[in-house]
Amino acid sequence: EAVRPLRGGRKVFAGQRVTGGEIIVRQRGTRFRSGPGTGIGRDDTIFATAAGVVEFKTKGAEKRKTVSVVPTPVN
Repeated sequence: EAVRPLRGGRKVFAGQRVTGGEIIVRQRGTRFRSGPGTGIGRDDTIFATAAGVVEFKTKGAEKRKTVSVVPTPVN
């Protein structure tokens, strides 16, 4: 029987628009941290809590990667 792959990784990239509830990153462990405008699920999946544009940043001496959603006005 074939084993199904986990299908992890980035689902949305920097600069792309998202709506609330959309999955941004599927991961095992916290390679990416949850920033403003995002939430983190029980399985460490990062999702958008509001509509906006996705932003990936590296912060601090430990070079931690954070994912955030910057709100944008709706046209």
